[in-house]
Amino acid sequence: MRPSFVFILADDLGHADLGCYGGRSPSCSPALDRMAAQGLRFTNAYANSPVCSPTRFALMTGRYQYRLRGAAEEPISGKTRGSAELGLSPSHPTLPSLLRAAGYATALVGKWHLGFPPHFSPLRSGYEEFFGVYHGAADYFTHCDPQGLHDLFEGEQEVHRTGYLTDLLSERAVSFVERKKGKPFLLSLHYTAPHWPWETRDDEAEARRIGGIRNGLYHLDGGSVQTYRKMISHMDEGIGAVLDALRRTGADENTLVVFTSDNGGERFSDNWPLVGGKMDLLEGGIRVPLMARWPARIAAGKVTDRLAITMDWTSTFLAAAGVPAHAQYPLDGEDLLREETSERQLFWRMKYRSQKAVRTGRYKYLSLEGNEFLFDVVTDARERANLARREPERLASLRERYRAWEATMPPIPADAAVSLVYNPKTMALP
Repeated sequence: MRPSFVFILADDLGHADLGCYGGRSPSCSPALDRMAAQGLRFTNAYANSPVCSPTRFALMTGRYQYRLRGAAEEPISGKTRGSAELGLSPSHPTLPSLLRAAGYATALVGKWHLGFPPHFSPLRSGYEEFFGVYHGAADYFTHCDPQGLHDLFEGEQEVHRTGYLTDLLSERAVSFVERKKGKPFLLSLHYTAPHWPWETRDDEAEARRIGGIRNGLYHLDGGSVQTYRKMISHMDEGIGAVLDALRRTGADENTLVVFTSDNGGERFSDNWPLVGGKMDLLEGGIRVPLMARWPARIAAGKVTDRLAITMDWTSTFLAAAGVPAHAQYPLDGEDLLREETSERQLFWRMKYRSQKAVRTGRYKYLSLEGNEFLFDVVTDARERANLARREPERLASLRERYRAWEATMPPIPADAAVSLVYNPKTMALP
């Protein structure tokens, strides 16, 4: 029987926020810690981007996001509503569209952030079902986006539900698993947690207080480490409920469940020992938790230092399902269930602060605002010892590899926007 797939994506989760990744406080993630112990945990896993929607383009297509115009926005903002250009084109083959054509049931529960109707939506890119939000963030109680617009949808129809958003998403995910008993499926469960605004189940009064846009969802005057960790705990409970539903329905053994984050951590995150965070090509902005559980295929209790990146899961799921990629859109990701055959090279670029990066083996090349760095990120995960002068030949080699790769990608459009919610260095609104 063909396997089913559950891809769980957290939003702005820090590298060390989970107990199984060395969280420095009592664990807020018992379900995810168990999942890691029952499967494979990656220690060198990366997001395709240090910001939301570009990573999601890569996941959906299995290709470097730089190939698509919409992914040049860092990230897509609510100001692009009505744009027929800034989003994931329905004509582009995707992970859900390819699996759906092969007979899989497909659903996205949670955050889309790849363009707005009428031109873009999950239903136009391969998902049969969608329940969630179109924007990059939503209040957990009012379900309004940063522009103050209500943003909870069933398909392309606005719906009103009462409840804490994380719980609503978990409940819908459990329902989908139960309804698809005995059938192969792809469930994309893309939480908004622990993205701002920082609200737990007990903070509805805070949600009503912050209301407005400038001091509203951006929530610069609220939140705490304790609140943030409680938000992770709520998400973890929901993930535990999904895993329980897989067991109840008999789908547990032959379902590949993956958990990761769309980028590195934000204001209250724990990225230790990494430096940097969301919006940075430093390790703290792109290295993320990643674990995979598939009892029928993956042995329990394994840890790997293999390089992996978000778009690899498109290749991995398609290969596991026996579904070929579209001939005109070859995949950039690798099948992570196959053995490595050569040294991996991963590339990133960001318009914000003119950032460029390459990771291969133990070394990383980083260019930041024209300044060049070379790090051995195995022995120096904090990226403090710049080896550029010490190993000029290696620096030149990685710089040239980056230039050769970049020549295969479209240039960054001059009008591409960097939509910072706030400047992460000064904590000030733009």
